Amino acid sequence: MSASIVVNDLAWAPPGGSPLFSSLNLTFGAERTGLVGRNGVGKTSLLRLIDGRLTPQAGSLTIHGRLAVLRQTVQVDEQETVADLFEARDALAVLARAEAGEADADDLARADWTLEARIVSALGRLSLDATPETRLATLSGGQRTRAGLAALLLAEPDWLILDEPTNNLDRVGRQAVIDLLSGWRSGAIVVSHDRELLETMDAIVELTTLGATRYGGNWTAYRARKALELEAVRRDLADADKRLTDLARAARQTAERKARSDKAGRAVAARGDQPKILLGMRKDRAEDTGGEQSRLAERRREQAEGAAAVARERIEVLQPLTVTLPPTGLPIGREVLALDRVTAGYVPGHPVLTDLSLHIAGPERIAITGPNGSGKTTLLSLITGALAPTSGRVRLSVPVAMLDQQVAILDPALSIRDNFRRLHPGIDENACRAALARFMFRADAALQIVGDLSGGQKLRAGFACVLGGPRPPPFLILDEPTNHLDIDSIEAVEAGLRAYDGALLVVSHDEAFLAAVGIERRIEPGSSEPPLAPMR
Repeated sequence: MSASIVVNDLAWAPPGGSPLFSSLNLTFGAERTGLVGRNGVGKTSLLRLIDGRLTPQAGSLTIHGRLAVLRQTVQVDEQETVADLFEARDALAVLARAEAGEADADDLARADWTLEARIVSALGRLSLDATPETRLATLSGGQRTRAGLAALLLAEPDWLILDEPTNNLDRVGRQAVIDLLSGWRSGAIVVSHDRELLETMDAIVELTTLGATRYGGNWTAYRARKALELEAVRRDLADADKRLTDLARAARQTAERKARSDKAGRAVAARGDQPKILLGMRKDRAEDTGGEQSRLAERRREQAEGAAAVARERIEVLQPLTVTLPPTGLPIGREVLALDRVTAGYVPGHPVLTDLSLHIAGPERIAITGPNGSGKTTLLSLITGALAPTSGRVRLSVPVAMLDQQVAILDPALSIRDNFRRLHPGIDENACRAALARFMFRADAALQIVGDLSGGQKLRAGFACVLGGPRPPPFLILDEPTNHLDIDSIEAVEAGLRAYDGALLVVSHDEAFLAAVGIERRIEPGSSEPPLAPMR
């Protein structure tokens, strides 16, 4: 039987929480499927239900084929090695005894002579320079993720179950995962916000609070279908608005006709040449007819208003966010930042950055790229003043705001509104609410406590509070802004940055994000621009 996963009337809720799934029905075939949806909608929980870490409270899961699961975080201790990820420590020990001439008959009978070569080959497919003996603690989080993927390959499963496999990976690591899935011909279910990775999928399943919808094709095909849905909903709204206009006009015309009829009836009655019983019958009949027409018109109006309300809600969900921001006032050519032959590090005698020069002028958009460990975070610490150079000069010529992955600029104990008022003390309540609404924090949503927000909501709140004021800062620094965000939040961030006219410096490996915000040049901390003129 071919590989398949069937979800039938599945229901599940976290302990003490509201149901995430109720009568969920979904079928996965032997293809690569991207699972998308807003944070908190249940994507990771669905993977855990499929791989058995969670148990459905109702319904069933039918799985044909062997699963291999990659978790978001690989926990390690000091003694674990790459071999442990492959569950091959004992088998490799047998080979070591055989090579040393210490193996017994049982060892020789169960020796897998090609195992080490297959492990090295699997690691190579993920562009990872490691051996089975490499300690996991010496690898970065991204390298451990790649090692975990290599272990899945060695198992030759029918299904790959991957939860955000490109999070925290540098460009080389991301490309290795993308290449792996591009060539994968068995089943795969991939939770991801990485649009480049989602381009390799055969289908996209969108998970919402209403259930799941499958779209055939990759990310581009999915977005095209969503654009068609948006256009259809806009037509529905236009039709509903037209019906409301037509009904209002018809109601006015009916009222005018009734007024003319009533006037004529009063004139006839005043002449007194008609029997009173006949006049009474005509009046009753007119009132009955008028009442029925009024009730019918009211029903039609309510139906049209309901259709318009549904269409407006759907448009708000489907329509990409657009943001309008005040200008920063940063002129073209104005010096923003200058680093002249800077050397810096954390341990004396072991610099992370050496003889680095960098100049930013005017509203440039620059990406800091390079592999993990190349000094990107060190460069940001230098620019913001958190780290002093051991030699060279750093000159920051304009005000700067930095949004790191923790959004430390916000006070977690305060509401979004109160954080905004704290950062912009002269602004009034109406202007505050209008600014937050531009970033989808409307009405009571602006009163949420920052510490209770998801990662995506918190970053969006950070953008709202930093960029939504009367004069946004002329220089903005972002450190991996798309990590752990859902796609809706990423697109909200992109919309805000497209409306921003100041200088932008961003650390990111997300090529789709960098393209969307209009990056003009790239810097690798390991390389350097020519030195600047001497500083005075």
